[in-house]
Amino acid sequence: MRSMGIGIVAGAMALRAAAGTVSLETLDLKLMSGGWGRAIANQAVTTNPLSIGGKAYDRGIGTHAPSQWVLALDGKAAEFRAEVGVDAQVKPGQPGSVEFLVIAGETEIWRSGVMKAGQPAKSVRVPLAGVKQLILEVSDAGDGRSHDHADWAAAEIDFAGEPPKAIAAPAVPEEEAVILTPPAPKSPRIHGPKVYGARPGKPFLYRIPATGERPMVFAAGGLPAGLDLDPQGGIVRGTTPPRGDHKVTFTARNAHGTAERTFTIVAGDTLALTPPMGWNHWYTHYNRITDATMREAADVMISSGMADHGYQYVNIDDCWMNAPAVGKYQRDPKRIGAERRPDGTIQPNTYFPDMKGLADFIHAKGLKAGLYTSPGPLTCAGFGGALGHEAQDAKTFADWGYDFLKYDWCSYGRIAASGSPTDPAIPAWDKGPPTLAGYQYPFRKMGELLKRQDRDIVFNLCQYGMGEVWRWGAEVGGHSWRTTGDLGLERASRLPGFYSIGLRNAQLHEFARPGAWNDPDYILIGWYGNAHGLREPEKAPLTPNESYSYMSMWSLMAAPLFFSGDMSKLDAFTVNVLCNPEVIEVNQDVLGKQARIVRQTDTELVLAKPLEDGSVAVGLFALGRGRQTIAVSWKELGVAGPRRVRDVWRCADAGTADGEWKADVPRHGVSFVRLVPGGARP
Repeated sequence: MRSMGIGIVAGAMALRAAAGTVSLETLDLKLMSGGWGRAIANQAVTTNPLSIGGKAYDRGIGTHAPSQWVLALDGKAAEFRAEVGVDAQVKPGQPGSVEFLVIAGETEIWRSGVMKAGQPAKSVRVPLAGVKQLILEVSDAGDGRSHDHADWAAAEIDFAGEPPKAIAAPAVPEEEAVILTPPAPKSPRIHGPKVYGARPGKPFLYRIPATGERPMVFAAGGLPAGLDLDPQGGIVRGTTPPRGDHKVTFTARNAHGTAERTFTIVAGDTLALTPPMGWNHWYTHYNRITDATMREAADVMISSGMADHGYQYVNIDDCWMNAPAVGKYQRDPKRIGAERRPDGTIQPNTYFPDMKGLADFIHAKGLKAGLYTSPGPLTCAGFGGALGHEAQDAKTFADWGYDFLKYDWCSYGRIAASGSPTDPAIPAWDKGPPTLAGYQYPFRKMGELLKRQDRDIVFNLCQYGMGEVWRWGAEVGGHSWRTTGDLGLERASRLPGFYSIGLRNAQLHEFARPGAWNDPDYILIGWYGNAHGLREPEKAPLTPNESYSYMSMWSLMAAPLFFSGDMSKLDAFTVNVLCNPEVIEVNQDVLGKQARIVRQTDTELVLAKPLEDGSVAVGLFALGRGRQTIAVSWKELGVAGPRRVRDVWRCADAGTADGEWKADVPRHGVSFVRLVPGGARP
């Protein structure tokens, strides 16, 4: 109590010494980041008058979470004051929810708690004596940025020396891009999933992922009738055998040794028994994608070693078909034309002269080919969609030979709002939130159509988590479903955008299982293009430690592993992040469990994923502003007894532990370990 009293007295003395007061809306708001729009003086981010909980304010700052603003002080400022809350333009019941933070240097000095629409403003009043850098943040409260209109009303600082000044956010500390993944030995190592789901009687294609010096000769003991193995390429082709589990032993041999791995073909109704892995063009090539670029990506998937670690899908996203007219995302006349041929077949644009030929090219390498469309009349970028032609398109995609379909909601929302003239069975939204049936309808329809085709097609529902899709995605035929908005559009605040996307996805662990995966969007490391403006690729704005954390989080969450960076600019560090065999082994574990959140605070995250052999994969993530020590106890993990600690990134043992695991973790880095019982080898 005595120290608190001294602080109050000091604060009062500082106030008396204040030389002036600055209203913060008069400072440079261009330096305040936001998740939507731009920060505005004396107005909400929507340009409406500032209002919180029914109370109007004539001055302040309107912004949108996630938001950050850095102010330089001289150590002589006295006090920061404001009234904060969700702007009244957001109505109670809408999803807007935010949390305000005030940070002095590296220390959080005030936090609002989660605030929602309709709540009255909370008052901020914090002393600033000695503070040289003040950071005002608004987080999305962990549930996405929809309707997160946030107001710093009546925000002001009393100062005694130099007036406060807005400055650019501090530069990210330089980090050396240390490659942690050991090089693959010259002797063979077989990777990839131990189980593989396929439907009886359908075409079968699988390239055995194996590292080691080539040439290499492959064999397959117990290969069912109807399947053949190319011994030089390690590619299994043919027809899926009858229903049941078919155990195969793969062997790879070269001049340096021999490796074996068991592989079970589960012939039945479930595909994607482990999370799909591959590459998608969107975040690099956007509306510039061509047949030639797709073929190059397939070549690089082989030459880079990605395919040797289990990456198998080469997926085209939007903009492969014709657009009906010039629009925001399509101005190239070679991409504009009739959406369909006279017989109703979807019309690829000039840059894709032979869709079947492209799929055949990818298949010849033992890889799979993926495609994209929308259930609406147009795709997100304004190209031809599937509405009214769903059955025809499903058959066309199968006839062309595609193995994966991403089905993107986009313009379908306008159809569902009023019912469809082409299909009266589409439920109407009746001017309110869409019904659950309305959310499900287009995906259920396409899911049934895909099951009827003469080939296996993995079905990805891209509808951004609406209607709690994780509860019913598998029921309508999906094998994975997006749980959030686009990661590429998620703006960074204190942490890069993948953290907020990943943390929301991590809350859904109970809904993931073999054949049914929560999808937090693609892996954006290396080089990729900014989705705001569909820009040309640039180097990712991530530190090396953040790249390791990104891949670790996706692996632990049993997320589909789809890289969407520039395949032509793969460097050694990026390949090391994408192609660590033990990281991928955790993701592909046949138990099919998504890691649960053991502990989450503002400065740390602990994820734990149970594995088939009784091991527990654990990620200790440092979310704070510097290096920190993070520990997790056996009680928190639900395990007992001594454990061998396997450093997953370094592919090396890190000793033994009993009772807890503790690690020194760098800024935004991760300690990713596998806790192995009884000395067993992973």
